[in-house]
Amino acid sequence: MWIEKHLPREVFFLVEERKRYLLSVEILCVGRLKERYWTEAVAEYTKRLQSFCKLRITEIPECRVGDRPTGGEIEKVLETEGNAILQKISPGAYVIPMCIEGKSLSSEKLAETLQNVAIGGKSQVCFVIGASFGLSDAVKRRGDLRLSVSAMTFPHQLFRIMLLEQIYRAFSINAHTQYHK
Repeated sequence: MWIEKHLPREVFFLVEERKRYLLSVEILCVGRLKERYWTEAVAEYTKRLQSFCKLRITEIPECRVGDRPTGGEIEKVLETEGNAILQKISPGAYVIPMCIEGKSLSSEKLAETLQNVAIGGKSQVCFVIGASFGLSDAVKRRGDLRLSVSAMTFPHQLFRIMLLEQIYRAFSINAHTQYHK
């Protein structure tokens, strides 16, 4: 990869001795984690990622609707949540909305993507996870890369952990650690 040929490995992850990271990662997600086992898993990956990036997880309140919402109610929820998401995205961030119609990448390709984002001059990557109805079209349009992990549907609580693991794996691949075999 380009960075390995042109920069010492440690320069990619740490700039200066004060641990000022080259890349900041934010996960914007709709909904809260309530169960302890989810929060413990997030805490574990947050701790692991401290070696590689500055990580921030921002939870956006989920809009509530009845058990059988109409199409109009779903659109209203998507619009409301979408507006809240768009307000939280930092200007200049490389935005990756997680959506089923997005592009599938291997772990190695995700690692390469994060590396290329940093090389390209972006200092922040923002992953966006929607709630049960997904993401608004406005959020998807704001994205630089629509990403899909699978054609299957997962609860957003579980998916947050899966995404954190893949981000950790991507940084581990770029750092040539033994985590990714």
